[in-house]
Amino acid sequence: MFLVYVILPVFQSVWISFHDWDGLGPKTWIGLGNYVELFSDDAFYTSLENNIIWLVLYLLAVPAGLAAALFLNQTVAGIRIYKSLFFFPFVISQVVVGLIFTWFYAPNFGLFSVLTEALTGTQIAILADERLVTYGIIAAGLWPQIAYCMILYLTGLNNINPEQIEAGRMDGAKGWHLFWNIVLPQLRPATFIAVVVTVIGALRSFDLVSVMTAGGPYGSSRVLSYYMYEEALSEYGFRMGYGAAIAVVLFLIMMIFITFFLIRMLRQERNS
Repeated sequence: MFLVYVILPVFQSVWISFHDWDGLGPKTWIGLGNYVELFSDDAFYTSLENNIIWLVLYLLAVPAGLAAALFLNQTVAGIRIYKSLFFFPFVISQVVVGLIFTWFYAPNFGLFSVLTEALTGTQIAILADERLVTYGIIAAGLWPQIAYCMILYLTGLNNINPEQIEAGRMDGAKGWHLFWNIVLPQLRPATFIAVVVTVIGALRSFDLVSVMTAGGPYGSSRVLSYYMYEEALSEYGFRMGYGAAIAVVLFLIMMIFITFFLIRMLRQERNS
């Protein structure tokens, strides 16, 4: 199943990227023509830059999720209410998240605009500002992603060996020293999954861009996955070969980051 649904489509995408094809008619072999055009395309570099910003800022979800998990991993009165509030973003779809933040950022009646006008005297239309729009969408994406990382870390905290905690306390470890040397090493599997899922989520960030801005204003919030859709499947193109070339580049970037982190994790485990 993995071969049919994962490996085979990757090779098919690579093969299609060497052709000029509209998805219906016969394919025309053009070799590296799509890649030559891609690397001279300003829209591609705008999308790539936005993806890098997504990747860097989206990784903040990992430490934020860990902090939320540590806060919720307590047995105090009322903690279930807090857990429900933190779990809420995880159970709603990206489309709903996008709509909520679109209304939140909306000029005139959006809560963000009302607050900024009250504090600064001027409204900030984030989704209409080419300099701020990408950061506004990332903030929307971080909300459910932090909740997802929090769930991973809560699962990891429940599987921590209590004997090691007690042994560390008997040796005088407490506070930050206890967390850094005993708790955090046992959370490496959760950290690995959280980072991989976050990297993949940042690089295939399509839903929120589509719902909140459709790549605008003037293409300034495009990411590679949305640009691939525009070229291959939207009314702008039906250029399957060019879209496949974008998909191949996106896949290679994703694999580089995941492989780098995997090698680093394996080295840390060997050294420990």
